[in-house]
Amino acid sequence: MALRPAWAYHKGRVIKCDFEFEWSGGFAVSQKQKNIAALHNAIMKKYGETALEISTKSLDEFGKSLSAFNLKLDGVLLECIFQSSKVFEKGGPYRDLLDVSPKDAKRDERLKSSGKLIAFDCDSVRWELEPKTAFYDFIYIKSVLGSFSSEQLKTALEPYTWFTDIEFNPNKSINSQARSAALLKAIVFSDSQAVLDDHKTWIAYHEKIVGNS
Repeated sequence: MALRPAWAYHKGRVIKCDFEFEWSGGFAVSQKQKNIAALHNAIMKKYGETALEISTKSLDEFGKSLSAFNLKLDGVLLECIFQSSKVFEKGGPYRDLLDVSPKDAKRDERLKSSGKLIAFDCDSVRWELEPKTAFYDFIYIKSVLGSFSSEQLKTALEPYTWFTDIEFNPNKSINSQARSAALLKAIVFSDSQAVLDDHKTWIAYHEKIVGNS
């Protein structure tokens, strides 16, 4: 059995809930899609609500298009922007990661050998590590809003209450594109895109809507 989180926008906040399901081992896409189906079935069984997988393994084409490995911000792949913005005690940001593949950017040895992560630096703006997912959520949502219209997003997201990311392991990572997608839904359906226009405004909004979810 495995326990994995899913996120939803509920009563003005992004919430997280853990769901238990039978895990299918293996690295094949088919095995990961079995786990997606099992997780979604667990959500349906508990709440009677639908879920959208946000990853390259998604069975839904829209879910695939919302993967951080496919999204771009100002023409640059989102995962590369995230990894190239990391500032460590002993180095970074490593801007050359903007020009490699998302997998290579994520696996770059310098990200492991440069000491403790202390901040993010992107477009001359320094982001502190608190709120924990504020920077990642910001660039993720900006990239989605630059790729789809609000009406397209409302139509595509409306059927789904929960968002999952089968690749996300809460024991190893903090940021999840599923959490970001739930926050995206909150912004789109409340027409609150203006919160992205200013760094301080975004931080205050994020603390209010996401908190520790």
